[in-house]
Amino acid sequence: MALPLLPAASRQGNIGKEKFHKSQHWGYCNNVAMLVGEDKPGIGGEPLPGQKLKPKYSVFPEGMGSGAPAWVAFDKQILSFDAYFEEEVPDKNQELYRIRHCKIYFYLEDDTIQVIEPQVKNSGITQGTIVRRHRIPLPPPHEDQFYTIDHFNINIEVILYARKYKIIDCDQFTKNFLRKIGFRLNPPAGRPDDPYTKERQKILDSMKPLRPYERIDTLKQFLEHDGHVLRFFCVWDDPESMFHDPRELVLHYYLSDDTIDIKEIIPVNSGRDAVPLFLRRDKLPKYAPTGLYQPGTITSRTVLNVFGKLVGNRGHYILDNRKTGAVHQEFYRDSDLKIGAVINVWGRKIILCDCDEFTKKYYRTKYGIEDFSPVPYKALPPPKPEKKFPPYTGFGSEEDSLCSCMGLLPKPPQRDFKKFMEKDRSGMESNILRFLAKFVTDSPIDKDRKFIISYFLSDDTISVFEHIQRNTGILGGKFLERGRIKKPGQELFKSEPSEYFKAQNLFVGAKVCFHGHNFLLVDADEYTFNYMEKHANEFSMADIGVILKKLENITESRSREIRQVFAATDPEHTKVIQYDLFRNLIVRITDGAFSEHEIMTLGRYYSVRDEYEMDLHSLLSAAQEQLKKNSFENFEQLSAVLIYNDREKCGVLPHEMCRTICKSFKLPLADDNLQALLTMFENDHKQVEYKKFVDGLNWRENQIPACQTIKIPFKNEDDWSRQPPSIPVKGIKYLPLLDDLFGKEE
Repeated sequence: MALPLLPAASRQGNIGKEKFHKSQHWGYCNNVAMLVGEDKPGIGGEPLPGQKLKPKYSVFPEGMGSGAPAWVAFDKQILSFDAYFEEEVPDKNQELYRIRHCKIYFYLEDDTIQVIEPQVKNSGITQGTIVRRHRIPLPPPHEDQFYTIDHFNINIEVILYARKYKIIDCDQFTKNFLRKIGFRLNPPAGRPDDPYTKERQKILDSMKPLRPYERIDTLKQFLEHDGHVLRFFCVWDDPESMFHDPRELVLHYYLSDDTIDIKEIIPVNSGRDAVPLFLRRDKLPKYAPTGLYQPGTITSRTVLNVFGKLVGNRGHYILDNRKTGAVHQEFYRDSDLKIGAVINVWGRKIILCDCDEFTKKYYRTKYGIEDFSPVPYKALPPPKPEKKFPPYTGFGSEEDSLCSCMGLLPKPPQRDFKKFMEKDRSGMESNILRFLAKFVTDSPIDKDRKFIISYFLSDDTISVFEHIQRNTGILGGKFLERGRIKKPGQELFKSEPSEYFKAQNLFVGAKVCFHGHNFLLVDADEYTFNYMEKHANEFSMADIGVILKKLENITESRSREIRQVFAATDPEHTKVIQYDLFRNLIVRITDGAFSEHEIMTLGRYYSVRDEYEMDLHSLLSAAQEQLKKNSFENFEQLSAVLIYNDREKCGVLPHEMCRTICKSFKLPLADDNLQALLTMFENDHKQVEYKKFVDGLNWRENQIPACQTIKIPFKNEDDWSRQPPSIPVKGIKYLPLLDDLFGKEE
């Protein structure tokens, strides 16, 4: 490929497509002023008198080189020349002129020139761009023309705006380019030195120090330990203070330059002035045994009197290069600091008592110290005075009265909002524990009265409703308004807050007293049993692990006897006994140490569940009847939400996701019935076919005749006006219980 030869105006004929810029001027033709071209020839192409026509092409023939425009062919190609110029310095005896070195850049794309002087530190001269980039005209008398590449070479002089520049060299790219276009390069010239700079260097070289120079290199220490600080916790027992109290200090040792600063820890309301630093950062000197050094003892130079006063009663002094008799002051180093050491801080004895983890790691790594036992220096803080509140006055609630003692402006007691949000009713989770109770009394009239005790987990409140019984002469309904109930036997007017009934105090078999009425909890609903077993860490009566451990401690010495008792109750060897018989055996074995709730939990864990299968047709019939009674018709919205959650559009969703979506729509179905329905529509991969599920529940479009409906007792936690059903446990598998207690029998 041919290399483009010449840039811009001098290469336009060579490129073959661009034309010269024709300068225009005014002339006269037949005494008429006309705009004529300076290079326009006369008749027949003959030059006019005094006219010099420029050749159309350069010395190179047409067609040689690239056909692209110069601004494309030579884009970002620059010729760099090293040059210098002399600048006169008037009114200065030290220098008459100075040599200033610079760079001349020639841009091939448009023949522009730029002159830049490199920055020299501390030169005192404004340096940088001397001539900005533009096309520079030739010196007179050719000021109508501009500098081109033809005017540049090595070891020549160019005049740019009356300033003479001597080109001494160029870079390798410039040399290669000039050779390719046919230039013969001159040999490089020498770089002259600035006379003033040379003279100054001679003066500096001739200067000799008065004594051998001592080089102390602290850069390495600074670079290695910059930002590394040792921290010690100190104490200064000031004997001259008024109250003779120890002063707590923090000592910082900077490893980068071996300096120390000390800051005092000023207690609150101590009466002392808060100062920034106890000791500002500096090297801390060690003192001589006799005390402080006198002024002038420690100096940077040692002066010797050679002749004394023998010659003309005058002395002759010289510097001692060997520093004979000089006093060297010692400073505290990191090797002098350790726990238990006493340092002298300008006459004050300070004890180092402890340090931080970084300091321990540093001494463990560098000095191999392993013992960092702190020195006790802090007295035990005085016990905080107990804040006593006045006794309850009887006006308002105890919490409200207590808030009036907390501040000048009384505020209402704060409610546990987080607990309320966690334990509030959500879908099928009511978070209400319901128990069946009866009076503990000898009155024949009150013995048969039945109550429903509801405990609300969201705010620890209790409400009591009495079951309405006909022909008893007692009006049922609300027996106790919902609210928190205090435990009996507490003093009314006291400073301490009263204790209230918690969820852990309520279980089957517990006796509670609500405002003077004694209740015995005899049963609970299914949700209560399930909730307490699910949160067994909060309810020990429903923790099967705790119950088994308790039963094992009671019966571990009578294992053979207990196995015989259980075997005697099962003469037919069915390995199952009735719940009532099981309960009586547990009561007899434990001698009444187990509560009814613990026995129920044990029975529920080892029970034989009634496993029955209900056909899908009957189950859907009961579900449609329940949905129809509650006027639930949002089947399209339910189907749309299920389809939206099916990202893969495969027609199936996980069982738990479908259950959560159905709960968000508040389907009026009990949780166990909803689980059974979803199980009916599962495929082989345990995925629910949600479209068939929604179509089966849609009683508007796919109604099942009522004659085929089988009555199923749906469990609704909100409908507890009647006595709850008895525990759904009929048979107990006693062999797994005995194996868990005593191990498998060989």
